[in-house]
Amino acid sequence: MNRPNLTHPDPRPSVTPAAAPALAPPRQLPRRPLDLRVRTRRIQVEELVVDDPAKVLDHAQRAALTAPDTAAVLGHSPTAPLTLPAAAALLCALHEPGELAAMGLRLTRHTTHVTASDQQTEPVSLELSYAPEYEE
Repeated sequence: MNRPNLTHPDPRPSVTPAAAPALAPPRQLPRRPLDLRVRTRRIQVEELVVDDPAKVLDHAQRAALTAPDTAAVLGHSPTAPLTLPAAAALLCALHEPGELAAMGLRLTRHTTHVTASDQQTEPVSLELSYAPEYEE
């Protein structure tokens, strides 16, 4: 005969409660880039002075032979030699500012102008300018 358990306050058979499911950490959704259609424009201006005009003209004449299309835009042709401003412009178009010092040009000021905007907001502008110091 099956007798009830009278020593336990609850005479029903004991049942172990099912383990509560552990809380999973929140799912990390893959980060998608925000497409705001941001547009930027960067303008860099190097202001230079001619330290050695003969050197500038010499380097520009050689540069005109290697980049005749660029030189033609600046007015160079077999019948018209480059002027000093056009020669300096040609060298600036073809070389980095660091290379120009060896060609008779000296950087006096560098300005970077950056404009950024998206489709919903007005453009934001930033201008940075510096003048390198040279020892005389």
